[in-house]
Formats: sequence, C-alpha cells, structure tokens
Amino acid sequence: MAVKQIVTMLALAMALCGSGVTAGQEKDNVAPPGFRALFNGKDFTGWKVPAGDNGHWKVIDGVIDYDAESEASGDKNLWHTEDFKDFILRVDWRIKATPYTNPRIPYILPDGTHARDIHGEELKLALPDSDSGVFLRGAGKNQVNIWCWPIGSGEFYGYRMDRSMPPEVRAGVTPRHQADKPVGQWNRFEITLKGDRVTVVLNDIKVIDKAQLPGIAASGPIALQHHGGKRNGQWNSPPSLLQFKNIFIKELK
Repeated sequence: MAVKQIVTMLALAMALCGSGVTAGQEKDNVAPPGFRALFNGKDFTGWKVPAGDNGHWKVIDGVIDYDAESEASGDKNLWHTEDFKDFILRVDWRIKATPYTNPRIPYILPDGTHARDIHGEELKLALPDSDSGVFLRGAGKNQVNIWCWPIGSGEFYGYRMDRSMPPEVRAGVTPRHQADKPVGQWNRFEITLKGDRVTVVLNDIKVIDKAQLPGIAASGPIALQHHGGKRNGQWNSPPSLLQFKNIFIKELK
C-alpha cells in the first residue's frame, strides 16, 4: 500500500474518532431521517425532572443516567412534557448493574401465565435483577418493561398480570423471544403504537407483535421509569440502575 494511501486512511480514522462517529454507525442523539430527537444529549430540555429529585436523574456524557435514589416525595419517574398519539419510538438503554438478587422472578409461560409445581405453587427464580421501562401515553400500565427476567424485556407487565383481560390479550403482551444483550451492553427498543395495538422490536428481533392494549388512552406523554428502594442502606427491590440515549420519535398520521 502506498504511503499516501496509508496517510489518508489514518487521517480518516482520526476524523471519525474526533467526531464521535464510527463507520456504519449514527451519531448519538442525532435523529435519523423522519424522526426527531426527544433528548438532546446535553440537558433535560423537554423533560420534567421530579420535584425534589436532588440530582439523581442526570445527564452524563450524552446519556440520561439514573441511580434509582430520587428524593422526590411523589412521582419519581422522568416524564416528557409532550403528549403523543400514534408513533414509532426508538430508545437505546442499558442496565448498569444488578446489585439486588430478586427472589420472586416467575417462570412465565407463552400464554402469559406462571408455571407451577406439582403442588400448584408458582415456580420462583432468584436472579440478579434491575428494573425500569418506558411508559406509553401517560400511564404505568402501558409500560414496556426493562429488566433481567428470563422472559426478556419488552413485555407489558400491567396487562399480562391483569386477570380481567382476555387470555389473548395477556398472551399477546408476553414476549415471543428473549432478545436482551448482557448487562452493561446497549439495547435498542423500536416501539410502534397505533390505536390500541403495539409492536415492540428489541435489538432487531420482534418480541411483541401488534398486541392489543384495551383501554389505553388516545394520547399522552412517555416516561422513563423509576423503580427500587432501600431499607437500612440495602436495596429491597430491583433498582432502576439504567442509562438511556438516542430517544427518537416519528409521529404517525
């Protein structure tokens, strides 16, 4: 290879590193064509930090970082200020750590119910766990779950556990695949909500396919979920030790 070619390639590599972009990847928090960014990578413009939070929701190096210890007296979730109706929402997220072992993780069957032993008792797993999610249209029941359960992220726990819902609804909001990457790695949701039907793609794998969410509001804001608490300095439930970036929306007509 000629010296001139080598110099050119090195210059290109240095330019890419300096710009924060690698070949074949988009720049963080810059919306792709057809989408707009809900997070600017710098501050909480467009978001409502819980009153009294005291700095536990913060922006660090272009990501929304949460330590699950908000001091807000009421709602600790991070809500966007706008309402949305039908949309495609992209969110990149990763779990930072799993310091809490959750002893109550169920063995979930494809129909959304829990497996039981020969005595009729629900099977429970004890696994390291963190817990968060994305609320849709203003309500926690419409949550796309993020956690370390074997069923995988992307389910709608509020609907799956609602015994008043028809069996087909509870089965529909149960992930078809476990598509999560290991703790510490970035994952990507693409959530399509049209009317009361939702599709969730996690890391390019469709885990929820046009599931029905009966009774969901016609419009409302999105939120990033708080979860977890401490007793005597120790976690007593799975904490939301999460980071988020690349939050993009395309509103559908």
